[in-house]
Amino acid sequence: MDLAYLRAHPAHLPTFLTHQRIRETPVAGGDICTASRLTLDDGHSVFTKSWPERAARPVPDDFFATEAAGLRWLREADAVPVPDVLVALPELLALDWIEPGEPEPEAAEAFGRGLAALHRAGAPAFGAEWPGFIGALPQDNTPDAGPWSSWFARCRLLPHLRASVDRGALTGATAALVQQVVDRVGEFGGDEPPSRLHGDLWPGNLLWGADGRVWLVDPAAHGGHRETDLAQLALFGGPPHLDRIMAAYREAWPLADGWRERVPVHQLHLLLVHTALFGETYAEAVSSAARAALRALGRATVDG
Repeated sequence: MDLAYLRAHPAHLPTFLTHQRIRETPVAGGDICTASRLTLDDGHSVFTKSWPERAARPVPDDFFATEAAGLRWLREADAVPVPDVLVALPELLALDWIEPGEPEPEAAEAFGRGLAALHRAGAPAFGAEWPGFIGALPQDNTPDAGPWSSWFARCRLLPHLRASVDRGALTGATAALVQQVVDRVGEFGGDEPPSRLHGDLWPGNLLWGADGRVWLVDPAAHGGHRETDLAQLALFGGPPHLDRIMAAYREAWPLADGWRERVPVHQLHLLLVHTALFGETYAEAVSSAARAALRALGRATVDG
């Protein structure tokens, strides 16, 4: 199997893998899927991700189709490098292989400008035309005209707060802090029309390529607030050269007044996803973000 054959017959890939007709090398990283590098007969490499064989539950319907739709939508903007989707089947996804490189300041600045252009490409509504997933969790992508604040509270914060409480990852006091943010999210201001978001833009989903560019991978793409992508990017220590990324972004498209105070509000989404997926390890981060958000309003009234 070479790249031309794969493009022409994507449904044949599982058969070739089953019969070990392709050299396969495991790729480290990722908490949800099994990742591999395939080396084809013509020397091309392909990145694949598949649902783990020993997973506790079967692959959710539309799981890989959703990621493929998001990648294609981001790629259509022609703003930030996004791997091409080669195969999108119910059980696996195959993409162009991106050779990893070193983080360089020039790449960071180009990425900041490109991310602004991606966001400017816009979206027809909050949400998307395809089902939503973030990690293995379902996420409501029903298109919504907004405003952003009510959509964000209803479709991004509340579901993951409830899931986190249900699995015992958050105490009642911490859940009450987050509920205050949910109830007052409209008071933070900064509402904007929907931007074209990556949607899960923590630093691990930036791939610094050997070609000197920064690539976007593993999206939960949808229409949302551009500050959400930027706030997620600053989580978990941030990527290399974050200051250069942000400076280039703000030069290309300045942010609205008060954006710094809104960072914890936007970060709560992904932090709640982590407590819903991985448990109480991230509970303190959720509590800290909720407290910071409420301090910005002068409304922190619950201990947790």
